[in-house]
Amino acid sequence: MEWLLLLRWLHVLGATVLLGTGAGIAFFMVMAHRTRDPALIAHVAGTVVVADWLFTASAVLLQPVTGYLLAREIGWSLSEGWIMLSLALYILTGCFWLPVVWIQHRLRRLASEAAASAAPLPKRYFQLYRVWFACGFPAFLSVLAIIWLMLARPSLMLW
Repeated sequence: MEWLLLLRWLHVLGATVLLGTGAGIAFFMVMAHRTRDPALIAHVAGTVVVADWLFTASAVLLQPVTGYLLAREIGWSLSEGWIMLSLALYILTGCFWLPVVWIQHRLRRLASEAAASAAPLPKRYFQLYRVWFACGFPAFLSVLAIIWLMLARPSLMLW
């Protein structure tokens, strides 16, 4: 397989994994949360944490590497507007994703503790869940915007 084609495939694969895993994790966490069942939430949150570290983290590491190699191979300057905006959105996504990962660990622990003691979910669980939910929107929209920028490569002047 040609090197450039392989790089493009890896980059698109990484973007697909980021978008798909993010959407899937959000869907399953929301559906589990709606049950208010601490045991189910703990189980789903545990799976979500593993998926986030296994898939999302791998894609997070893959994207800048393949993106840089693609830009170098094709001859794009990293100072092109659409690339710089993509990188800024990528950083923004990370600023929301890192707290989300921490919150998912906490949600799992709080739900596990409630399930083990046959207690309802504590108030802190619901507070963290609201923050987790709110963080998902800018992160998800940023990933959608990055994918659009990758495809459209608009001519942008950022300064």
